[in-house]
Amino acid sequence: MTNADFVAALETMARYMELLGADTFRIIAHTKVARAIEGMSDDLVAVARSEGAHKKLVAIPGIGPKIADKLIELATTGKVAELDELAAQVPAGLIPLLQLQGVGPKSVHLWWKQAGVTDLASLKTAIDSGALAQLPRHSQKTIDKLKVAVEMLAQGESRMRLGEARDLADRVIALLRKGKQVQQIEAAGSMRRARDTVGDIDILVATTDAAKTVKAFTTLPMVASVLAAGETRASVRMAKTGGSRWEQAEAVDDEHTPTPTGPTVQVDLRVVPAEHFGSALLYFTGSKDHNIHLRQRALDMGLTVNDYGVYTNDKNDDTPPHKRGAKPLASKTEPEIYKVLKLPFIPPEIREDRGEFEQTETPRLIEVDDIKAELHAHTKASDGGLTILELAQAAKDRGFHTIAVTDHSQSQFQARGLKPDRLREHIKAIREAQEQIKGITLLCGSEVDILADGSLDYDDDLLAELDVVVASPHNNLTQNAAEATERLIKAAAHPLVHIIGHPTGRLVLRRKGLEPDMNAVIAAAKAHGTALEINAHWMRLDLRDTHVRAAVDAGCTIAINCDVHAEGDFDNLRFGVGTGRRGWLTPDQCVNAWTAKKLHAWLKKKR
Repeated sequence: MTNADFVAALETMARYMELLGADTFRIIAHTKVARAIEGMSDDLVAVARSEGAHKKLVAIPGIGPKIADKLIELATTGKVAELDELAAQVPAGLIPLLQLQGVGPKSVHLWWKQAGVTDLASLKTAIDSGALAQLPRHSQKTIDKLKVAVEMLAQGESRMRLGEARDLADRVIALLRKGKQVQQIEAAGSMRRARDTVGDIDILVATTDAAKTVKAFTTLPMVASVLAAGETRASVRMAKTGGSRWEQAEAVDDEHTPTPTGPTVQVDLRVVPAEHFGSALLYFTGSKDHNIHLRQRALDMGLTVNDYGVYTNDKNDDTPPHKRGAKPLASKTEPEIYKVLKLPFIPPEIREDRGEFEQTETPRLIEVDDIKAELHAHTKASDGGLTILELAQAAKDRGFHTIAVTDHSQSQFQARGLKPDRLREHIKAIREAQEQIKGITLLCGSEVDILADGSLDYDDDLLAELDVVVASPHNNLTQNAAEATERLIKAAAHPLVHIIGHPTGRLVLRRKGLEPDMNAVIAAAKAHGTALEINAHWMRLDLRDTHVRAAVDAGCTIAINCDVHAEGDFDNLRFGVGTGRRGWLTPDQCVNAWTAKKLHAWLKKKR
């Protein structure tokens, strides 16, 4: 059990309460504590199981006596009686409906009570039969938007977001690695290639005791059911864990509140001999197109390649070479396999057969260690969980030379966006904080809303007082392509804007966001010296990889930001970097990888 289990339980209780029309303050109390726990690095489960747990828990800001009791109950018994009681009153199929874009508890409650909707299937029936159209506030436009949301949710049921999948895979790997028989272990598949969504999770392991490792895998605590288990492979369904501030309905008629994650995901384990680990890792990482090209290259060289290695091609024998005792030319590591095929090592993220075979040396792609600045971060002044000094210290602890404080602008009222007078006070507070901490530069900034017409949320005089302006679209994300393109180009061309934050506003498997002519937006950004952001949160990853590749090819400057709201959000950096690598981004094109001198000089060019 981890902090994530506490978060999931509290959020689920809040969702049940909303569907049952419980007291608003109770609901808010549970969601606020869930968000607070989400941003904690301390092991709260251990606290809940320790002596004097209740006193320790209530000493934590936001946790009251009743919720402390529930956390202790969950940590010590594995369940919460109140959660079970709530679940008994609500059809289980209603909870997933809260994941529908633009839908909140009030709508789901209305469907349940007046249209007999109890799950996704009955919702589809109610839409098709016209039953939903008879309900209040359900115009044809609303129904059409709901149909799109249902389609998006259906896609989400078949795939999993990268951050969720990576979290689960890391937990599985950490637990299996405790076995002394495990020699090598790594996640493969589309996760290793850093795709924004994952169909299932593939884990490859080399071990001296296959049976023991397979048993350890199938009996892990998060296993919901075992689909198959053999001598060298096993498949299970595992419960998803985690969640985040972005697991939200973003409802139009309800509060901006989180929703629970889906139930389970398939995880496959493959056991291979250590001497063939590299070839198996290469094969199971993919992509399919990359592997096909690799096999054809091998054939053209008189060789053959499979998940056991590279071999001399014996056309007179139909039996695979590894089954007849042939010795591979290379198999232990991926680099030696590429070397035999006269190729430089190709990083996993670019194995998509999109130009990687034309490389004569391994491209120098952006790495996590290259990032030395965060230019998009929120504090308690808006919807963040850290003070200015706490944010600065967290960035300094990670070796950053610069942190920009960019709280929300005034239009984001639900995120406590700052009115002009509050922003000016905030600027003073940031300057004062700089005097209290050395070894890192604090920049005064704002995440300023790009309004529907492309204008910004503050006037130019105020924007000019800021060191950094991150201009982002948050609302009106269903504009047509022409309007969206004009909107983003206008913002990118603004002389005081440094970065266009999460340019399309998409949420992975939840919301399409804007669909502008990205080539036109990229051209405008380059022409005006404006960077385009890869928002590193795994619910965004916006820019997406294809946009990054187009921007890189065009010579446009890129920013990779964590959009920090809690200290743990810095950990999402790897997902933003992964997306950058998929787009062939190099350190010299990423502003966050620049030296302090170069970065600050670039920022001052617009002042």
